[in-house]
Amino acid sequence: MKALMQPFREVAGFDDLKRQLLKNRGVIQVTGCLESQKAHLTAALMPGASAVLAVAENELKAKELYEDLKLYDREVLYYPARDLIFYQADISGNLLTRQRMRVIQAILEQKKVTVVTSTGGCMDYLLPLRVLKSHIVTLKNDSELDLEELSRKLSSMGYERCGQVEAAGQFAVRGGILDVFSLTEETPWRIELWGDEIDSIRSFDPESQRSIENLESISIYPATEEIGREKKDFFRRLTDTLPDYFPEDVRIFLDEPGRILESASAQAGEYRECMAHRLEKGQAMPEECERLQSPEQLVYNLNRRNCVGLSLMEGRKGEFEITGQYAVTVKSVSPYNNQFPMLVKDLQHWKKAGYRMILLSASRTRAARLAGDLQEEGLGAFYSEDEERLLNPGEILVMYGNARRGFEYPMQKFVLITESDIFGKEQKKKKRKKPQYSGEKIHSFAELSVGDYVVHENHGLGIYRGIEKVEVDHVVKDYMKIEYAGGSSLYIQATQLDVLQKYAGSDARKPKLNKLGSQEWNKTRSRVRGAVANIARELVELYAARQQEQGYQYGPDTVWQREFEEMFPFEETEDQTAAIEATKADMESTRIMDRLICGDVGYGKTEIAIRAAFKAVQENKQVVILVPTTILAQQHYNTFVQRMKDFPVRIDLLCRFRTAAQQKKTLEDLRKGMVDILIGTHRVLSGDVVFKDLGLLVIDEEQRFGVAHKEKIKQLKKNVDVLTLTATPIPRTLHMSLVGIRDMSVLEEPPLDRVPIQTYVMEYDEEMVREAISRELARGGQVFYVYNRVNNIVDITNRIAALVPEASVAFAHGQMKERELEQIMYSFINGEIDVLVSTTIIETGMDISNVNTMIIHDADQMGLSQLYQLRGRVGRTNRTAYAFLMYRRNKMLKEVAEKRLHAIREFTELGSGVKIAMRDLEIRGAGNLLGAEQHGHMEAVGYDLYCKMLSEAVKEARGLKTEEDFETAVDLCLDAYIPPAYIPNESQKLDIYKRIAGIENGEEAEDMLEELLDRFGEPPRSVQNLLAVAELKALAHRAYITEIKQTGEVIRITLYEKARLEAEGIPALLGQYGNDLNFKLENSPYFLLKFRPSKARKNSVLDRARGFAEALCRYVQE
Repeated sequence: MKALMQPFREVAGFDDLKRQLLKNRGVIQVTGCLESQKAHLTAALMPGASAVLAVAENELKAKELYEDLKLYDREVLYYPARDLIFYQADISGNLLTRQRMRVIQAILEQKKVTVVTSTGGCMDYLLPLRVLKSHIVTLKNDSELDLEELSRKLSSMGYERCGQVEAAGQFAVRGGILDVFSLTEETPWRIELWGDEIDSIRSFDPESQRSIENLESISIYPATEEIGREKKDFFRRLTDTLPDYFPEDVRIFLDEPGRILESASAQAGEYRECMAHRLEKGQAMPEECERLQSPEQLVYNLNRRNCVGLSLMEGRKGEFEITGQYAVTVKSVSPYNNQFPMLVKDLQHWKKAGYRMILLSASRTRAARLAGDLQEEGLGAFYSEDEERLLNPGEILVMYGNARRGFEYPMQKFVLITESDIFGKEQKKKKRKKPQYSGEKIHSFAELSVGDYVVHENHGLGIYRGIEKVEVDHVVKDYMKIEYAGGSSLYIQATQLDVLQKYAGSDARKPKLNKLGSQEWNKTRSRVRGAVANIARELVELYAARQQEQGYQYGPDTVWQREFEEMFPFEETEDQTAAIEATKADMESTRIMDRLICGDVGYGKTEIAIRAAFKAVQENKQVVILVPTTILAQQHYNTFVQRMKDFPVRIDLLCRFRTAAQQKKTLEDLRKGMVDILIGTHRVLSGDVVFKDLGLLVIDEEQRFGVAHKEKIKQLKKNVDVLTLTATPIPRTLHMSLVGIRDMSVLEEPPLDRVPIQTYVMEYDEEMVREAISRELARGGQVFYVYNRVNNIVDITNRIAALVPEASVAFAHGQMKERELEQIMYSFINGEIDVLVSTTIIETGMDISNVNTMIIHDADQMGLSQLYQLRGRVGRTNRTAYAFLMYRRNKMLKEVAEKRLHAIREFTELGSGVKIAMRDLEIRGAGNLLGAEQHGHMEAVGYDLYCKMLSEAVKEARGLKTEEDFETAVDLCLDAYIPPAYIPNESQKLDIYKRIAGIENGEEAEDMLEELLDRFGEPPRSVQNLLAVAELKALAHRAYITEIKQTGEVIRITLYEKARLEAEGIPALLGQYGNDLNFKLENSPYFLLKFRPSKARKNSVLDRARGFAEALCRYVQE
């Protein structure tokens, strides 16, 4: 926008500076520059350069500069530095490689790029750009392609071959189709071949695996910058650094050159020391020590380029060659902290003085509102998005955009004010949500692999032994083999897959197999069915009682409520807004609220509770917040007090940190109704806690409360609104929400600026521990060291203090005296302690934004949601956080532990709490789903079947009609199977079989056919038959047919004994088919239908059976 650049027309010496920049070699120094104004000056000096590189001292400063530059150049890119020390164990480095690859792509495509990086980003040696360029694969429609050769090339480019492409950096080959997810793209590509020629190129959605749009050509960039790392001379080939990737006339802006030099020396020193240790232990090669450019070399290279140094004061020149010196006069804008009258007063003063004023707002609606508010105060402010508009002296422009801080050029009479200056804490920008594809939220519980325990609804528990092709009378079909006790096997047609479930018990013990043909399974099943019906009744009664009882109905939002919500210093994410709306709607209805808010650690669950609490308090209702630990209670207390400080709300705390006298007074006031919000641990469940008028119960970190507590809570909440918050719901709660007994809101969208936590899983190594701690301390942070044994926590603390002598190390655990624990926690929160060795008491909700490294000792001993919760204690800000999950050297991990650590590595992206819970359900089973006596029942039939029974029982108890279910089998003399050449991957094949088995009508069959065409190419005849059989099966099921079986030229069609058919239908059918149809009335009545195979029509038997089923459908009673 031209108005932003106006002041530079009048800055003395600005034109000289621009002229000097055209032929400069060395550093031109500009002093007097402030925070966000550095980006303003950079933007003014960009025109005329073929590319721009801005360098800041560290990652944090680089990110701030990147955010500020976005105001002037929307296309600016960020290049994160590589983590050379922990690079080997890094598993989510893919995300950072992706950002770096996008920068390389922009440079190679010779766009006019602006890149922001930190000192580290300029120091590590990289492969020359030409080497990377030679590894880019470009594919065009109708060109020739050797699939084998391309697969080999993709592997060497760092792509990982897998069965199905779901994440960036993967590729998959299925027959003549190649799927690849290029690191630089938002969506993966599907390349379909016709012989050796490319027939089509399409982008597709990784969630649903369906195509999106056709493309003419694509370029696949490498998935790693380290191509050829396995070669001996790899380190010798690293000759360039990031600045070398840019053209000669690139303009390089140095944010505080003196600090950049300091940071370069510190990083080089850390790297050298680390490599020296590793060389001693034989963990590194000598050439690796030269990976990082020395600070002297960095300065030498920068002196030969066209650089501008932006600094606040004139610092020491160091080695930089200063070729010119300029100074600007800039003042910072003092913050208004929500004091609107002060802002108006200042604007009036500036207006008189003939200033040009620009106010920035991060949302268009807020910008327009701000302009309106200022007009009401008699200031002629206006909102505009006109790029060409210039300002006249005394004009106030409100525009859409964001910067961290405002600034003023007093000589040029120009001032820029940002939202964070006006409203205090930084306003977060809204994040555009990616298009959400309607993929199923919760996928099937698990993929089957050979050797898994499975439950067949009619035969019980067996072991899955894989898919076998069986040929009977020249007809080939796929059968799944299931082995039962006594060595007997059952073969099920792959189209009957819907009667199978994976067995997930409640722990990892081996279950007992059933015998085929014995009555044992039927007994078990009916026993469980009876028990399930009882619980379902209890559950439904409890919930029905709550549905029928009139809850308190709150009124619509008041002016106070709106004012209170607008004071929230961040922009709500879309998920959060939806959850808040749903919660308020529940409170305003006559129903009693029971809502589960399932969101990741730090995704704003507490804010939802705060708003609900505030709404309740306005109508003189009391609110109780139940939390699992004292520390968390204290923290919530602080948050609530902070948020409600401008309103007359009394908040009190009830936990171990309060003396007996304080507690007594709180209880007294609570009974009289003088306390509005009570926050506390299990203490609030005691008998002596009496409320005058309780309206809302909020349960935080619900997974931490035991059954006994839950019973007490139930007594509390007969007719109270309940809001439950959790990141990883316990299996039971999750399931109740899935079955539809409770309402659930999921927060999946991360708040802005949150960086995924870099998670490393590795053997315990003191060297790594030392490096991790000293690196965190070097950036001014603190460290959590989780050690879960109280008896020798002191020894571990001493060992760490010896490893890192410069750090102050303390320990904390739940068996300490309250005051002592409180003291340590406060010192840690205030930054007096660097490393806190503690048991898992920090797991729940400790919120200290300065702690960004966590080391977990013996991580294999922890549960999955526990690891996830613990890991969520770091990474609360926009700094990159690190979590090291260590296990003992040379220890064989239990299979369950291994799966857990793997799951945590897999789910590094933000918002995976619900996925983690689903995975935990699968690894450790469902645990005590509904109280102790249910445990045995669930063990007996496995979790999936139990859930299925439970949801049926719940429907029944609710009075929804459930039909007695019966199975329909179709057995025709047709080849109906998926050949291995069509879908080679076993688990994908199973998934497709399972979905084909679940087809319920012609539309779904069509849809499935489209998906097969799209993902795997033209389906062979046997697969088309499979779809036709599935469609026939669905049709037959609607006509109450239990079996369609072909023997020679006769089809036997058996009816369900309780079939609801109109009586006149059977004579009508016999009349229609004449001699070709017979009807036998036995226990299970059946028809015998003749047909004559025709050579011309392969599928005549299918057509005949379908025709009959359609005719029978006409006589089904509605």
